Amino acid sequence: MGCGRVGATLARTLATSGHNVAVIDVDATSFRRLGSDFDGKTVTGMGFDRAVLLDAGIREADAFAAVSSGDNSNILAARVARETFGVERVAARIYDPRRAMVYQRLGIPTVATVRWTAEQIIQRLVPHGALPAYTDPSGKVALAEVPYAREWIGLSIPHLEALANTRVAMLTRLGDGMVPGPTTVLQDGDLLHVVAASTDLDHLERVFAAAPPHE
Repeated sequence: MGCGRVGATLARTLATSGHNVAVIDVDATSFRRLGSDFDGKTVTGMGFDRAVLLDAGIREADAFAAVSSGDNSNILAARVARETFGVERVAARIYDPRRAMVYQRLGIPTVATVRWTAEQIIQRLVPHGALPAYTDPSGKVALAEVPYAREWIGLSIPHLEALANTRVAMLTRLGDGMVPGPTTVLQDGDLLHVVAASTDLDHLERVFAAAPPHE
């Protein structure tokens, strides 16, 4: 739902990847953003209207994304898709970060675009503190980027995990994500992402801010 710049890009990307895509928008002229080669379905109407969703094929949908410009419309459409039609994979774009956190805890994955962008930029400008990239709906488990002291560079990831008593989920190296293996070594410039209990992030931040502890 939503055929602005984000919605159109999302629809084209999914269609190019071989998925069957239906796009809903209240403004029929917005479908021009999809381009002449888009072979998916377009439906004009409100994305939280049941008749419109049925016309778009919601009963056969594997996933639903609400990415219009309105928070209320997005969360309402996401809830209808999830609760009325039983779509398992649902995501909503939310501009208000306070609302995003509420709905995230209710089990509806949200993307708070302004907050995410701001936090990512702040983390690059002032890299202090663990930055959660994802928190599960219960709020108990987080995937977070953690800054580290230079003394950690050169350690293998298994060795690093043992010293910090944590689990490394991924590295970002030269802009590319990678899942570390048993021989992967932390290199200068790598972004370190750990998965941990949310309550442990402050402790992990302190651990990585210092030199590795002696075994």
